[in-house]
Amino acid sequence: MDNSLPPADELVLVDRELAQLDARRSQLLARRAWLLQVLYAPVASAAPRPRPPVADATPRSAQNVLLTLGGTLLTIAAVAFTLVSWGSMGIGGRAAVLCVVTSAALVAPAALLRRSLVSTAESVAALGLVLMVLDAYALHRVALPGTDGLGYTAAAAAVLAGAWTAYGSALSRLRIPLPVAVVAGQLPLPLGALAAGGGPTAFAWAALVTAAVDGAVVLWARPQSVRITAATGAVVLGGWALLTGGWLSVASPWSGAALLLAGAAVSLYVAWRTPALAVAAAAVAGLATVTALGGLLRTAVPADWAVPGYVLCALALASLGRAGTASPTGTGTASPTGTGTASPTGSGAASPTGSGAVNTASAGAGASGGGHVGAVAGPTAGGRPLPRGVRLGLAGAGAGVAALGVVWALPPVVAGLFGPMARTTDVWSGEHTGRVLTSYPATAALVLAVAVAALAAVPRLWARCGALALAWALLTALPVSLDLPYAVTLAVQLLTAAAALGIAVRPDPLTRGLPAPGHPEAGAPTGPATPWAPWVPQWPGARTPVMEPGAVLGWCAYGGGLASAVSAVALALDVRGATFVVLGAVSALLTAVTALGTDARRLVAASGAVLSAAGLVWAVAAAGGFEDHWTALALLVVPAVTAAVGAWTRPRAVALTVEITGAVVALPAVGLAASRPAFLALALALGGVIAAATAVRPERRRFASWTAAALFLLAAWVRLGAWEVTTPEAYTIPVTVPALFFGFLRRRRDPEASSWTAYGPGLAATLLPSLLAAWTDPEWFRPLALGAAALAVTLVGARFRLQALLVLGGGVLALDGLHELAPYVVQVVGALPRWLPPALAGLLLLAVGATYEQRLRDARRLRDRVARMR
Repeated sequence: MDNSLPPADELVLVDRELAQLDARRSQLLARRAWLLQVLYAPVASAAPRPRPPVADATPRSAQNVLLTLGGTLLTIAAVAFTLVSWGSMGIGGRAAVLCVVTSAALVAPAALLRRSLVSTAESVAALGLVLMVLDAYALHRVALPGTDGLGYTAAAAAVLAGAWTAYGSALSRLRIPLPVAVVAGQLPLPLGALAAGGGPTAFAWAALVTAAVDGAVVLWARPQSVRITAATGAVVLGGWALLTGGWLSVASPWSGAALLLAGAAVSLYVAWRTPALAVAAAAVAGLATVTALGGLLRTAVPADWAVPGYVLCALALASLGRAGTASPTGTGTASPTGTGTASPTGSGAASPTGSGAVNTASAGAGASGGGHVGAVAGPTAGGRPLPRGVRLGLAGAGAGVAALGVVWALPPVVAGLFGPMARTTDVWSGEHTGRVLTSYPATAALVLAVAVAALAAVPRLWARCGALALAWALLTALPVSLDLPYAVTLAVQLLTAAAALGIAVRPDPLTRGLPAPGHPEAGAPTGPATPWAPWVPQWPGARTPVMEPGAVLGWCAYGGGLASAVSAVALALDVRGATFVVLGAVSALLTAVTALGTDARRLVAASGAVLSAAGLVWAVAAAGGFEDHWTALALLVVPAVTAAVGAWTRPRAVALTVEITGAVVALPAVGLAASRPAFLALALALGGVIAAATAVRPERRRFASWTAAALFLLAAWVRLGAWEVTTPEAYTIPVTVPALFFGFLRRRRDPEASSWTAYGPGLAATLLPSLLAAWTDPEWFRPLALGAAALAVTLVGARFRLQALLVLGGGVLALDGLHELAPYVVQVVGALPRWLPPALAGLLLLAVGATYEQRLRDARRLRDRVARMR
């Protein structure tokens, strides 16, 4: 728009543009209406129509309920007839009734199925099956009463299982007969073993054979209901057989071993043929194998070597989990199709004959391979490689048993670590606490050593961490397991601490052979390294940060090193000379970690080094026979040194840690000096000197200066208390004077600062305690001096328009004057007639009421004036 046009021309131009805008708006509104009609018309036409009310029960469900009730009632009737009315009929009648009713119940389902009455046929067939059981029972009661019950039941179950299998196969549309036949098939062998006089071993073998047959049914039967029923029977009977084998491996190892190995063979075959159950079935097979072989070894070795025998068998089984896997450097073989070999580094060669195997890193590897395409190269059975699921199950079982063996070996570790802390003797008594677990098998250390070797052979970060932790546990348990002398035990603990802290500083040698973070074989996602990465929850779809292997191993070693150092210090308290040696060694080790370490490890080490130095100072004071108050002064050397060290230590985080730990050491020093007020005042003053010396550093100035002022003030108060000074002004004026001085400096730098911030705390520190003392002081000097001081403060506040001085000074002056007038007021009121005070109060209220508006305006003006003050 051209603003240089005359007003008349410009008005015409504006009117023209407004008309164009109105026309365009009408077009857009019409277009919008059409678009809304296009968009929402299909939605309205596709809206769901009201549905008719749904019946409470469908015809099919109602039919099933009726048929089930009818079959149940017929079954109850048949049972009642067999048990109650049987005796009133002759042998011919009985046979005729059973034959006719049972035959009719078994034949009728065929006709019903031809008429597509499947549910009715199921109910009648179920009745026929029940009648067959009743027939078998009736036959035993009448024709074969002298037959052994268990033997007859086993034979009858076998006959019924065969008959029901044939019946269900003939009428394949019926769903009940075949699962019922499987249930009946669980009884013949176990009951037959019991009938033949067999004990638990025979029963377990019969149960195992039955479970094997159930496994075959699971593998080859088609109906899902039959497979589920057979699988349930296999789990129950097979589990019973294996539990019995485990018990026999203790009572009769050879019998138990045979039973367990047979069960392991059955489980392994199921694992081989069923990929979905491969891991679980192979784990059961592995546990049975380890239990069997370990039980046999237990009979050939002393009792202390029983657990190591089990562990060795378990580790041999767990080694299957590593067989055939790719090495971290990529030298293993892999083929995504299972028809050739290939090396990630290019060192492999393709096989034209297709004889290569698939590596675990292959995309096609998995339990679903079932031992065919996608199987993993490794141990073979009959020339075929074991499927990955089988290997995982066997390796998991071995690892689980080995882990239980490690748990069994841990009590000496706990005793070696915490035993010195459970002190029952005096410090420096020269007597040592009696060791616990001295009768524990020394082979516990061997179990730990074997576990360390096994984990060290696995090139994975978790395995290296486990090996490192178990190596530390082995060194901690050795003194207990071998019952080493005191000096040797102390030396072993110090060496353990030194080795662990050395690894914490330089963990690189332990990371050799490990895949880099983010490598597919590292088993961890990629991302930046952070100290908290191992504990971050794995949210779906998020990239979780990963720590470097060196950092993880360093922290593992660091925790063990600190624990061993603390245990060594506790053990060294038995002997004076040992205390000095161990505290000095620990202090040197932690100082070295502070100088050479990284991240938070150097901060913890710095704090530990200061605490060790404090312990060394305490030991020197105790050896010199110092009293508590002299020991307190000696301990103040530690914060003094840490303040000096912190001035040149870098980085600043380490310096701050050192200084804070030194300040913490000063707290027990103050506690030790509390029994002697003079020494307590001296200790506080020395602490103030140290804080004041620290305050010269710019980064510590604010906090250290306030700390120094507080310590000097406390020292002065303690000294006044020691001199039995009770005058409150002696305690408050040393606070008020510097507070007012700093408030004055604050106001000079910032004239807008409030007087309450600058002068309020300092004035209140003296005026309020003095006011309380004046109200209880019978003398005249303190109220007079307080009134004069309050008057001076009030006048200064009014002169310079300072709100805090005016309010505090005026308030204290008024209360102090009221205190002086109170006796006379009481005396006058006592002399007046009793009716006069109420009358005067009434007159005062009338006067105030008559001039209420004026008084209110005056009060508001006074409030505004005071509020405008700083």
